[in-house]
Formats: sequence, structure tokens, C-alpha cells
Amino acid sequence: MLDSHLVRVEKAYPAYFGSYAQFGVVRQWVDGMANLWLVGRNGMHRYNNQDHSMLTAKLAVDAILGGDVPREAIWAVNLDDEYHETIEHPDDRTAPQQG
Repeated sequence: MLDSHLVRVEKAYPAYFGSYAQFGVVRQWVDGMANLWLVGRNGMHRYNNQDHSMLTAKLAVDAILGGDVPREAIWAVNLDDEYHETIEHPDDRTAPQQG
């Protein structure tokens, strides 16, 4: 039997204080559960943009369906922790504006 659980939290944002320093312990414990996959910003408690979050979900689905994606691949998404989006200078009219 397959089962799932989804929690939607309006305007949720990961918090990096308190026991966050022990996140590695929590991750190791959670990764030991064969039927639990943490994905996305809130699931992984990591600052992921939408593309990164969708990629972690895709990798989890691939692993569930094919049984061949290690959890390390999911946790490796956005490992560089850099902010990738850029804002072009307003005087540059040829580049699309972002932000």
C-alpha cells in the first residue's frame, strides 16, 4: 500500500536558529527511513529556489519509482548555497529586469 502526507504552510520560511546546528543528526535519522523523502525548501529546511525545490522532488520520485537515486543526490542540490538570481542595472534596457 502506498501512502503520503503533505503539509501546506502559508508563507512558511525555514528558520536557522536553535537546534539547527544539530541538523546533520536529524538528517541522518530521517534518511534512515526508507519511506520518507524530504524535498523542497520546507522539507529539507534549506534555502532552495523554486527550481531547486522542484528538482529535489523529481529526484525523490525517480528514486521511489526506480529505486536507483541515492539520497545524497537530493541533498546535493543547491549545495553551493549561493544566490543565483541577478538584478540587471536599470540603465541596461536590453536585458530583462528581474527581482
